[in-house]
Amino acid sequence: MENYTMVGRTYRYYGPEAPLYPFGYGLSYTTFSYRELVLSPSVLPACANLSVSVVVENTGRRDGEEVVQLYLRWEQPSVPVPRWQLVAFRRVALPAGAAVKLLFVVTAAQRAVWGPPWRLEPGAFTLFAGGQQPAQAQRASSPVLSAHFGVMGAARPLSSC
Repeated sequence: MENYTMVGRTYRYYGPEAPLYPFGYGLSYTTFSYRELVLSPSVLPACANLSVSVVVENTGRRDGEEVVQLYLRWEQPSVPVPRWQLVAFRRVALPAGAAVKLLFVVTAAQRAVWGPPWRLEPGAFTLFAGGQQPAQAQRASSPVLSAHFGVMGAARPLSSC
């Protein structure tokens, strides 16, 4: 085997067609809502980490568990990358009517692209937070929030951070 690219071999690199059963697929006996997606800082240096917070609320009448997922999208990468990349997830149990603010960190290494070697590039990014993948056909109420952030500076090898 000489071709090690993942293009056309995994749903992360497929075109607009979504997978039949994406990560986090499933139904719940309750509903959840998301709000207050905050990225800090909104513009960061290449080697810096991104702090993320989001509030998830159980809006249904039953207790339930939700898998909160964070996905990253490169807006204009210099090399082929997935449409979006899962960078964090957390299962949270919420009683009916309860809300919780979750904190995440997206590291610089999670934004690295293979050049070779692994490198960090400046540019625009979008971060998605919700109970499912972005653009997934919804079976249950689970909105996906999005927010933009930028990385400044020159491209550099990940190993230099």
